[in-house]
Amino acid sequence: MAAVYANLIIKGQKQIEEVPEKIRDDVRAILTEKGFPELAAGDAD
Repeated sequence: MAAVYANLIIKGQKQIEEVPEKIRDDVRAILTEKGFPELAAGDAD
């Protein structure tokens, strides 16, 4: 599910703040791995 959210964020359809908190760190890791660390830098938990 984290990969799905990461892809939606990359496509501009979601923002990191819209990701459920329990998988947000996983989504951030995927975004960083894919070369989009700026998209992972939303709210600071």
